[in-house]
Amino acid sequence: MANPSSSSKEHATSTTEQFKESASQFGEKAKDTASHVADKAKEAASNFGSKAREAASAVGDMVGSAASTAGSTISKTAERATSAAGSSVRQLGDTIREKGPQEGVFGGATRAVANTLHEGGKYLEQEGLSGMMEDVTQLIRRNPVPAIFVGLGIGFLIGRTLRS
Repeated sequence: MANPSSSSKEHATSTTEQFKESASQFGEKAKDTASHVADKAKEAASNFGSKAREAASAVGDMVGSAASTAGSTISKTAERATSAAGSSVRQLGDTIREKGPQEGVFGGATRAVANTLHEGGKYLEQEGLSGMMEDVTQLIRRNPVPAIFVGLGIGFLIGRTLRS
């Protein structure tokens, strides 16, 4: 006859083995699930990073486009303002010529000032700001040493003015 306590022990051992096996299977499933969740999290993070880069690139493109448009608008506005200033200077020269003295030393000085203003205004109207910049650039290229001294002199004067 079998010993009842040995049957209980076998049953307990069998139950313990089944519990260990179930725990082991549960642990394996938990590891698989955790691995799967980690993979999905990595994939989501990668997708998020990719989408963030795309969004940042799109924003950068829009900012660049807006800056280009703003720069173009400012440039056009500056050109129009320079042309308008040139027109005003030219008209001032014409007015001085008409209303100033015509004879003697003052007449000669009036004509010289009027001609200078008229020609300077005409230059501003025709060339605009971009034309002036090109001319200044060419002047500096042809005369680099005097341009450096002029720049130093202007810097000195600005420094003295700001220090006072």
